Formats: sequence, C-alpha cells, structure tokens
Amino acid sequence: MPRKRFLWKVRDNEVQLGDRTIIVGILNVTPDSFSDGGQYSEPDRAYARAMQLEEQGADIVDIGAESTRPNAKPITEEDEWRRLAPVLKRLRGKLTIPISVDTYKSVIAQRAFDLGVQIVNDPTGLTFDPNLPKTVTQYDGGLILNHMRGTPETWARLPGLPDPITTVVADLQACVHRARHGGVDMLRIVVDPGLGFGKRKEENHQVLAHLRQLAKLDLPILSGPSRKGFLNQSTPEGLLMATAAAVTASILAGAHMVRIHDVAELMPAIQVADTIAKYQE
Repeated sequence: MPRKRFLWKVRDNEVQLGDRTIIVGILNVTPDSFSDGGQYSEPDRAYARAMQLEEQGADIVDIGAESTRPNAKPITEEDEWRRLAPVLKRLRGKLTIPISVDTYKSVIAQRAFDLGVQIVNDPTGLTFDPNLPKTVTQYDGGLILNHMRGTPETWARLPGLPDPITTVVADLQACVHRARHGGVDMLRIVVDPGLGFGKRKEENHQVLAHLRQLAKLDLPILSGPSRKGFLNQSTPEGLLMATAAAVTASILAGAHMVRIHDVAELMPAIQVADTIAKYQE
C-alpha cells in the first residue's frame, strides 16, 4: 500500500508529504542528551550545525533544549529558554527550511513562534501541558504528536505492553483528540509512534514491524529511530548502520518523515528506500 499524500500546513508554509521522505535533522542544544549531549550547547556551534543540516539535505531542523533520555529530570522554562533563545535568534531569517522546536511547554512554544519557528514537536503527546494546543492554534503552527509512556524517570519501571502497536495507535488517537479539542486543525498534525519513549527494546521492533497500522489515524507519520538504544549497538559505525536499517524499514512501512542525526550519511539509504517504496504502489 503506497503512502497517502498530505499537504502539511506549518504557519504560512505547506510541506508536501508522500512523494518522497521528508528529513527532519536533529539539533540538540542540551548538555545531557543521550547521543550528542554537549556537542552543540554553544550557540555558535549550534548555528553552524543547523546551517550544515540544511546544506546536507534536511527539509526541517528540529531543535531540542531539554533531554528526554532515560532517567532525565525535567528542567525549568527559564533553563530551557536560556539554551534555546540564543540559537533561534541567530538562525532567524538564515535558514530556508522550517524550524521545529522539541518542547512540551506552551510558554516555550509561544516564545519560539515569536522568533519565527513554524513547528512544535511535543515529545509528550500533549500529556504534560494542556495549554500547548491553544498556543499552536494561535500561531497556526505545525504540530508533531509523539507517543510517550510515563516519563524518562519512570521508563525503567513501566510494565510491558502485550500489544504495543494497538496501544500506540489508541494513545495517539487520544493525543489527536486533545489537539483538536484545543483548536488545532487536522491539516497541521503529524503523528510519531515514539520509538524508545517508554517502550522496551522488543516493543520498539514490534512497533516498527507494524508501523503501517498508524495509517488508521489518516495523518502523516514521522518515525525517529536515530541512534536509539533499542538498536542495541556498541560502536558508532554499528549504530549508524542499524539506524539506516530502521529508517529504511520505517519508509517501507509508510513513514512520511524520518527524524535523524546523521543526514548526509543516511541520505543514500533514504533515497534507495524511496525508490523501492514507489514500486509498492
């Protein structure tokens, strides 16, 4: 079954989804993210990396200032904005592609929108801040709803999922309902199964294997397997190859977008997967 085509509205822009895989380049400006914590916490380095991601072929840059690695503790709005603001100010008007901010806080989203951000990527699926949908609606922003169980501090203690994909689909349906109740237009929503977010290693593989079931929600799908622990690799080279395999599996299972760290390195795998996907139609 081919990917359904969507026109995703993000503020004043429209992103065509379904013809090829849209690449969301990850930029963490945190000191403690699971993969690249501290590497881009200095604003000038973060600015340079964002420009590089666009040059390498990213269609969107997703900037996160609060870690969601396992056992991470939440940070205050002030700390998150202190990390994020200098980068957004430097980037304003510099990129030709949309900027997404990875946050669940409506105050941060509002400030980011004021600096030209077009998309909010909520890692909690609107479970932490009920005011976020109203903020997204106010600015006509795009919204990515990520599936997450519990919090990073509780993930290790969560019980297993008997049927992971059924749970993910049902929970994301509830997320979409919350967004719609807050006024967010369906044309502005993308869903993400939240690989690694409160799921055991084998459960992530099961979600990937049945990713196409998310098509029931009739919304664009984003998949973010990049460098995740469930890939179970001990070397950078192994992790890159495993990410390429998971990205390819995501595309062939119907993902419209992939969220990745290594844009240049994974571009060949994405292009081949897109070519194969065309013959699924």
